[in-house]
Amino acid sequence: MNLKDRWGRLDPATQKWLIDNPGCQILPRTITAVISKESGESLPTGQHGEAAVSREDQDFIRSKLNDFPKA
Repeated sequence: MNLKDRWGRLDPATQKWLIDNPGCQILPRTITAVISKESGESLPTGQHGEAAVSREDQDFIRSKLNDFPKA
């Protein structure tokens, strides 16, 4: 999926969702649709509209953890 290239186009709320779920391996279809809309690019999805999160994307999300204040 390559979230690193799309990150700057994502809404802060979407970024926060990803930060709050750094170990997610499959994005729910609602989040997949939001990311596709915000980035202007369709994500490859399964039959239920879910998108796989690569290990590289998980590592990238974890690298962004310090960018968001803790609640």
